[in-house]
Amino acid sequence: MKVLVVFGTRPEAIKMCPLVYKLKEAKGIECVVCLTGQHKEMLRQVMDAFNIKADFNLEIMKDRQTLTSITTTILESMEPLLKEVKPDIVLVHGDTTTSYAAALAAFYQQIPVGHVEAGLRTGNIYSPFPEEMNRLMTDRISTYHFAPTEKNRNNLLAEGIAKNLFVTGNTVIDAFQYTVEDDYQFASKKLRDIDFKSCRVVTVTAHRRENLGEPLRNICRAIKRLANEYPDAAFVYPVHLNPFVRETVFDILSDVSNVHLIDPVDVLDMHNLLARSFIVMTDSGGLQEEAPHFGKPVLVLRTETERPEAVEAGTVKVVGVDENAIYSAAMTLFDDSGAYSAMAQAVNPYGDGKASERIVDALMGVSATHFYGEAYR
Repeated sequence: MKVLVVFGTRPEAIKMCPLVYKLKEAKGIECVVCLTGQHKEMLRQVMDAFNIKADFNLEIMKDRQTLTSITTTILESMEPLLKEVKPDIVLVHGDTTTSYAAALAAFYQQIPVGHVEAGLRTGNIYSPFPEEMNRLMTDRISTYHFAPTEKNRNNLLAEGIAKNLFVTGNTVIDAFQYTVEDDYQFASKKLRDIDFKSCRVVTVTAHRRENLGEPLRNICRAIKRLANEYPDAAFVYPVHLNPFVRETVFDILSDVSNVHLIDPVDVLDMHNLLARSFIVMTDSGGLQEEAPHFGKPVLVLRTETERPEAVEAGTVKVVGVDENAIYSAAMTLFDDSGAYSAMAQAVNPYGDGKASERIVDALMGVSATHFYGEAYR
């Protein structure tokens, strides 16, 4: 079986590299890796960290690229590649424009698609944008659906997608066995200079398209107030390379002494930073899954989440993008040890670190009894 794995962004790479390892180990599978290059530097960091070499790189990234240009460039680039490689199946991940465009390109060549991290939903096609629509359309195109949780499976069933559903857990949990070390030494000098033993470290990420503008300014103003309120805490903010993000963040936070604005860090630094943090404040999707693994409360800087399992488990709280709401929610975790413990001790619902193995088993046609949950054929 020839499996073509296609991804193009940093978050996709973090979740797909553990699967690439398992595919390459499997007898009877030839794994071919294609990068679209939707991200460039941040994607290279992950590939280097996992020591995985791509067989193809479409290198589509352009300065201030648009959703239209990303989609059309991937479609045009994938067609000759698919004709050359002739895969039996194309695997894509999650909700990026790369995932949707690659899946559509495979469909045009009548090649089956497997969707890793299928079935996530917010119910609002414009939030997150364009991710919610990307995953809806990718699920419609796909033949095989690898859902992280039972709730994701139920979302698919509710939409009439009832064949080839496999509940696997989330591959991001698999990644930790390759990235996290007790005696880890940070590559980033700024992270090495932080005394994690003597201060409470808050990891912040905010860069989503729908948060650009006033929502991001609200987030930054809340961080500034918190930093002034808790001068003994350290706020670490790896700032996305998007110039619109950086302009806002540096304008509001660059003069705050205990806010550390750093360039995006590689996956090794990020996972080990999460493991050593006090709380995480983020509008990212992946961090909502990653931080609970380490027992870290997560405040989601969005108005909704496609990962309600963690909210229901109690380890994640959606606080929105209002400055006062963000400030108040974080203060509660700083000041109320009971509230903090309730979130920190909640159980992570995203699996046991064997999702990649289950996906390979599904592709090889192993019995449904091997899966993490129910399987439908």
